[in-house]
Amino acid sequence: MVQGWFDVSEVEPDVYRLDEPLHFEWVKSFLVVGSERAALIDTGCGVGDIRKVVDDLTSLPVTVINSHAHWDHIGGNHFFTDIAIHKAEAADLEGGISRERMKRNLAPDQLRGPLPAGVDPENAPIPSSKATTILHGEETFELGGVTLEVIHTPGHSPGGIVLLDRERGILFSTDVAYIAPMYCYSKGTDFDDYRQSMRTLAALATDLKAVYGSHNETPFAPDVLIAMSNAFEDVALGKIEPEIELDLQHFKFDGFSLLLPR
Repeated sequence: MVQGWFDVSEVEPDVYRLDEPLHFEWVKSFLVVGSERAALIDTGCGVGDIRKVVDDLTSLPVTVINSHAHWDHIGGNHFFTDIAIHKAEAADLEGGISRERMKRNLAPDQLRGPLPAGVDPENAPIPSSKATTILHGEETFELGGVTLEVIHTPGHSPGGIVLLDRERGILFSTDVAYIAPMYCYSKGTDFDDYRQSMRTLAALATDLKAVYGSHNETPFAPDVLIAMSNAFEDVALGKIEPEIELDLQHFKFDGFSLLLPR
């Protein structure tokens, strides 16, 4: 395990998954390397030096593409100077994440293993960062032999995006779709937007080879996107009875679930 925190694996030719398995969120960032430059999809929880991990994998110029601005995806942004994010969440980068909030995020009940030596959960704020490229959706990142298409997929967050490598049939589905409870209950979430975004992803499924979500087990089969989209439709039509958990409705399906407010 690199730096006692990152689990690094090459999951496709020149595509590296940077896991953080010792945190409850089990977040993943992805480094996609072309012949001319590389793209880092998200920068994790901010524990450890993700820049050093990336530099050990490639010497090419690196553009960070933030899928959205939630804390566990922007933690290492401050190590980089070239950062792209959707316009709806660009301003969220500039505030960073406070010491008090990170103290809660790195509390013992949020960890599956020890923090690396030198990381003090009492004093581990995520510094501010600044977008250098503002995305709207439909942009492409040309890496040299590899093209990543930006698709705006709000719902989990207003500026959420996924990245599509159409030629190789690879979708980086970020926090829009993954094998776990999908969150649609906190500030910035929108069920109707999420429902439409899942329709968009389901329409891609037949042309995909693999889908890489940003949490838990991944990759997963593309036809799961169709099942997820159908689940959103069933919830919208009142066909599914949820389990009530405190102030949340938990709609459970085979291999994934959906959390909505009561």
